[in-house]
Amino acid sequence: MTGSVGVLGGAGTVGRTAVERLRGFGLPVRVGGRDLDRAGEVAEANGSTAVRVDLFDDASLEAFCAGCSVVLNCAGPSYRILDRVARAALSAGAGYVDAAGDLVAVEALAQDPPAGLSQHAAVFSAGLMPGLSGLLPRLLLDGSPVARLDVYVGGSVEISAASAVDALLTRGPKFGHALAVWRDGQVAQHSLAPLRSITLPGFHGRVHAVPFLSTEMIGLASAAGLPELRNYTVYATDNLPRAFATAWADDDESPEAHAAAIVQAARRDVEDHGRHYAVLAYARPPAGSGLVPRRVLLRTPDSYPLSGVVAAIAAREVAAGAVAPGAHYASEALTPQTVARELAGDPWVSELALPSR
Repeated sequence: MTGSVGVLGGAGTVGRTAVERLRGFGLPVRVGGRDLDRAGEVAEANGSTAVRVDLFDDASLEAFCAGCSVVLNCAGPSYRILDRVARAALSAGAGYVDAAGDLVAVEALAQDPPAGLSQHAAVFSAGLMPGLSGLLPRLLLDGSPVARLDVYVGGSVEISAASAVDALLTRGPKFGHALAVWRDGQVAQHSLAPLRSITLPGFHGRVHAVPFLSTEMIGLASAAGLPELRNYTVYATDNLPRAFATAWADDDESPEAHAAAIVQAARRDVEDHGRHYAVLAYARPPAGSGLVPRRVLLRTPDSYPLSGVVAAIAAREVAAGAVAPGAHYASEALTPQTVARELAGDPWVSELALPSR
């Protein structure tokens, strides 16, 4: 690696943590942001340089990417950025990592792939969900027979307005299927019901688990040849599910019009239940096999900084040439064992229980 890792949105919660971890890895970092004073504070605290950059100004973005070995995007909203920064990074001869991004962004990049994609890696969804949510369950797929994989991800954290709009837009088959299950090689629609007022290891008190078979989980199930996979989004209360349902039922209003209600619903959860987030996965063996279920559990006090940790690990792997050229999702491109080793000692991880062999 000859250039810096350029971190866009480096003054935000995700970006600030990513900068700290990248410097801890010994990598040179260039901190980019619209507010040079805020970016400068992060840079000064981490022995880095700061650059003012506007993601939606071509010249500004091009200048920021020039000289970088990897560009890590921690800015949002994802629905506006899509593949914009990835193209600028690849055109500048740099690899790319996005702490967010999803199938829509990857498809946009694939419509007219830049030449740089054949020489450099572009890794999307390098956060907690999607990202770690699809990566950690792979630790359970080590050759032991699995009849069913159950995954639970969620908790209680504050949501920014930009993240609220991103969440509101995650509808339709490109993002996943509500109440669906993966079974026998295909999506089985309307197969599961929400689990109300249940207790789960790693989650605080009684929670609600809503089935949502994301495209990340479909990719995992398909690649692993799983007979069955169930995926649930976990909520501390009914506040957020009700807010989302109200917004999605209102076809006359834009998602931005409902963002404040989503932000407020999340804030109420945090006020009543505190900040906490978890990823829990169970691998259930075939009946009669004599084997017992195995699980992996990660707990964190806040999903946003932990997303920054995951993004930094992904950027380090791209910088080291550990990810092949082309477009990838973090949950498929990163090695679960490598990420787990890093997370085991990270202060943003309050518990990491790995499966025993």
